[in-house]
Amino acid sequence: MLRDWVRGTAGKTYARLLARALEPQPRATARVISIDEATSRSYLRRSVEGLHDARPELSCKETTTPDQRRLGLGVATALLVLLVVETRLTLMAIIAVLTYLYAVVVIYRVRLFRRSMLSDSLLVVTDEDALAAEDLPVITVLIPAYKEPEVIARLLQDIGALDYPSSRLDVKLLIEQDDPETLAAIHAARPPRHFSVVLIPDGGPRTKPKAMNYALCLAEGEYIAVYDAEDRPEPLQLRRAVVAFRRSSPDVVCLQGRLAYYNSGHNLITKWFEAEYLAWFRFFLPGLAERHVPVPLGGTSNVMRRKELQEVGGWDPYNVTEDADLGIRLHRAGYRTGVLHSTTLEEANSDFVNWAKQRSRWQKGYLQTWLVHMRHPVDLWRELGPSGFFNFNFFVGGTPLLALMNPVFWALTIMWFVTESTLIGDLFPPLIYFPALICWVIGNAVVVYLGVVSVDLDGQPELAVAALLAPLYWVMMSVAAYKAAWQLVRNPSLWEKTAHGLTANPAAAPPVQRLAS
Repeated sequence: MLRDWVRGTAGKTYARLLARALEPQPRATARVISIDEATSRSYLRRSVEGLHDARPELSCKETTTPDQRRLGLGVATALLVLLVVETRLTLMAIIAVLTYLYAVVVIYRVRLFRRSMLSDSLLVVTDEDALAAEDLPVITVLIPAYKEPEVIARLLQDIGALDYPSSRLDVKLLIEQDDPETLAAIHAARPPRHFSVVLIPDGGPRTKPKAMNYALCLAEGEYIAVYDAEDRPEPLQLRRAVVAFRRSSPDVVCLQGRLAYYNSGHNLITKWFEAEYLAWFRFFLPGLAERHVPVPLGGTSNVMRRKELQEVGGWDPYNVTEDADLGIRLHRAGYRTGVLHSTTLEEANSDFVNWAKQRSRWQKGYLQTWLVHMRHPVDLWRELGPSGFFNFNFFVGGTPLLALMNPVFWALTIMWFVTESTLIGDLFPPLIYFPALICWVIGNAVVVYLGVVSVDLDGQPELAVAALLAPLYWVMMSVAAYKAAWQLVRNPSLWEKTAHGLTANPAAAPPVQRLAS
């Protein structure tokens, strides 16, 4: 794969990068954008309350509405009464509903995966077309970095390697005011002049979307690109995005790049993570884009038109998966998202505790997004259409649902094998037993098989064993899902930071190899 990449880009991209490197590059200490206090307060209020003021029904400032709470309390009360009055039939009904929901979500994912395999839904821009692009627009690159001094030097190197005219780049490093270590690391790295620092003031939730909303008030570009502090984007990615936008219909206002990991071979957790991302960004998201239904964005490596981004209210500062929520709101506003055939490498979590913090945040954010957009189901149906409505529920709602339901069925199965209880057997009449058995045996086997297929198609057979051991990974995801459900009640906007630099010195990480593979 590395050989193919070298043949495809080294003769052009590296020649350009080498020529740029040989030119004298004036450097200075990082430029911190100066904002007067009144303007800063105005920007801060807009970044925290802008979406809620304009569209409170789409804001996650309140996780649930009074109507949702009343409905939830009513359903819980009814179930409690039914459990007391008719325990067996009520439990049987609950298990039946969960079983058929589980079956529908699994079948939906298999069909989505298959449809993506049979269609070419990725937006492909060749190296030649990317390099030939002229009249390039200004792109503002937003990079939130909190407590990340150890990765700053490598970050500046990798973002600086983007093959895009520096005069057309407006790179903003978003630093919290109480993070002097990261700011000092930026000054020590002496970034080029098209890099600037935006100090994010205290106030409101301390979240990545709040920081990006604040910086959006200062953005100069026609397009907005988002990267994380540990990201290593393919050098031609922004050029490819510009060409892809020019080739696409006007309603395509967002492009999602593919994500992969440079340290996937570190341990079993990182291999699981890589295999999961292969299926997610190579098949599931392109499959959604091909069907013209809502695409929950990844948190990084996406490029958007600034005008439309501001039109829909930017990011929701109270949603901890602001990316997924934004993808849904863009679609509700009549816009579409495409998946760009260009890869950004990240660092996969190698530590279970760190992984659980990140995954529970993602699961909590998907639950937040589902609750927000299902506040008015009729409006959602009208704006998304039947296909979009069902895809939203099965994908955004189905992702945490599967993780939450798995332990229930695992526990019932273990209890039956251990105790051979007739009570458990009575809860599974034929109309429930056989669908449940099919989900357990065939459904799970098919999901594992899809994981093996995805790593094989991507040319990474070394991940096959991890793909076969995926059920162990599902246990981890269920642990994170229940943690997410608990936090959704206790602290919905808590943003648990993901630590980076755990597997290797970022400065010593290997060069980007998989670009548009």
